[in-house]
Amino acid sequence: MKIVLNGEPREVEAETLAALLAECGLSGRVATAVNESFVPSSLRGAHRLNDGDRVEVLAPMQGG
Repeated sequence: MKIVLNGEPREVEAETLAALLAECGLSGRVATAVNESFVPSSLRGAHRLNDGDRVEVLAPMQGG
């Protein structure tokens, strides 16, 4: 399916948000949103992706 991941078009096999993170090698503490709606980590396995979804994956930053 075709999605947009962090602003870049991408073809993926994953059908859920959790599977997408695994497929793309995105692990650790990250925040996720699909179509501008926050998806908590506890719901990623059940959150199904659809063709054309816009997915954002953000890692927390530290500094000051």
